[in-house]
Amino acid sequence: MDTGAYSGFNVEIENDGITVVTFDQPERMNTLTRGLKRDFIEMLQQAQMDRRVCVLIFTGSGKAFAAGDDIGGTGYGAERLTPSKVPALNYGEETAQLRTYDSLRTTSQMVARTIRHLDKLTISAINGFAIQSGLSIALASDFRIAAKGAKLGSATLRFGYLPDEGGHWLLVQHMGVARAMDFLMRKRIVTAEEAFELGLVGEVVDPDKLMTRARELAVELANGPQVAMRLLKRALYSAADMTLEQACDDIATKTAIGDHHPDAHEGKQAFKEKRPPRFNQPESEH
Repeated sequence: MDTGAYSGFNVEIENDGITVVTFDQPERMNTLTRGLKRDFIEMLQQAQMDRRVCVLIFTGSGKAFAAGDDIGGTGYGAERLTPSKVPALNYGEETAQLRTYDSLRTTSQMVARTIRHLDKLTISAINGFAIQSGLSIALASDFRIAAKGAKLGSATLRFGYLPDEGGHWLLVQHMGVARAMDFLMRKRIVTAEEAFELGLVGEVVDPDKLMTRARELAVELANGPQVAMRLLKRALYSAADMTLEQACDDIATKTAIGDHHPDAHEGKQAFKEKRPPRFNQPESEH
């Protein structure tokens, strides 16, 4: 996958299969333009297909993780520091009602949907403000670690807008309908500690320990049996929308793949030999 500068964020592939994605326009609180979103989707699709990538960490520079959409009128990203890697889309006339529908379906909503579509595991290291679409990126991730002092919320109603990027669905998944109703209708922006109590983040750490902790978790996940973990991730998200019978059939199909992968043979052999397993090795080494 391409590394380095994208429109509004940077990508670096580190050792152990870890990729760090950093939103890097702190002077704009890392707000999201259409160009950034299109680049972000492209980057995720490349990560999906890159065998070097096991785990992705999303984080931000400055005071924000990502403080929502750019509503200052820059549209596709006139202020972006780096040209987008993908061409701009023509959404039609500004006044056309279908323009909003098309823009949401093809760009804004595809950010969270593409994160969820990834088989690779994702971690959001929330360093500061995670608002609206920034919050949705975090909630779409598989793991969330927040720094003390971070603030999380939707607050779209403060501008008369809806959480149209899929944030309402993500909040219901994490909090249930009643708590999501309270959170959105009251335009709440909560501290990292409150977010932990609400189940929106899994850990809260000191700011200077945020990336260290995120990398520790990423290394732990990257050292696991990647094929089985990718299958399990898909099974878990699918199970949320399935009956028990459907979920059992789904994981049986995936198990028919995973049980015959070299990692499964290595795990069994390591157990017999009373040693740590060595997963993700080239097949010739098994």
